[in-house]
Amino acid sequence: MPQKILILATDGFEQSELEKPKALLEKAGFETTVASPKTGEIRGWDQKDWGRAVKVDMALSDADEADFDALLLPGGQMNPDILRMDDEAVDLVGAFYDAGKPVAAICHAPWLLVEADVVDGHRVTAWPSVRTDLANAGAEVEDAEVVVDDNLITSRKPEDIPAFTDALITMLRERAD
Repeated sequence: MPQKILILATDGFEQSELEKPKALLEKAGFETTVASPKTGEIRGWDQKDWGRAVKVDMALSDADEADFDALLLPGGQMNPDILRMDDEAVDLVGAFYDAGKPVAAICHAPWLLVEADVVDGHRVTAWPSVRTDLANAGAEVEDAEVVVDDNLITSRKPEDIPAFTDALITMLRERAD
């Protein structure tokens, strides 16, 4: 049975940061599920304008950490800013972290890690404008393609997607053995 990865997103997710890791994970044999506070579809942001819609597989209210092996948090400025104001989304991030399951956040998505109060004492990276928030929350911030610390995997930007996804795949495979 393939390992299952929950992707938490809403309107304004960075198109590449949801679609590319999702495709790479599926190509590697993992099952992905997109959860959102919205039902139906959510629309991405593709660099400078609205992008394509992505089908929502599950309502956030139905998402349970116990049903998944990892959590993927795509960035984009709007997506994590909206989600960090949603108590259910923040609680879900905290549940994955507390369960010791991989939590992978790219670009602006580490805002959700701050909101869930899970970065204190951890090494992380993010988009430059998010780094002060991470440091203020007690994280040791690095400027690196990908940073893996305990069950947290963080990256800075779309160009980091291959390393970001590889780190998640590696962690999932190591934990499956």
